[in-house]
Amino acid sequence: MKKWVIFLTWFLEENNMINIDKMMAFENGDMAEDEVVEFFQELIDTGMAWRLQGFYGRTAKQLIDAGYCSLPQNNS
Repeated sequence: MKKWVIFLTWFLEENNMINIDKMMAFENGDMAEDEVVEFFQELIDTGMAWRLQGFYGRTAKQLIDAGYCSLPQNNS
């Protein structure tokens, strides 16, 4: 594996931005439906759903609209 891929994986996971293993499992179709919902809720909670390619944001919005996921609670 290239050094930049290893670094990027470490950086994203270390900063609680995204779990690369979960992303790969999702991309490969290796997640059950409940795992997909949990994965997208994590992406929504961290804000990464809106920073990744558009598919992730659109899917997150669809899951929110369908009631499977929710926007993070504002703790201010």
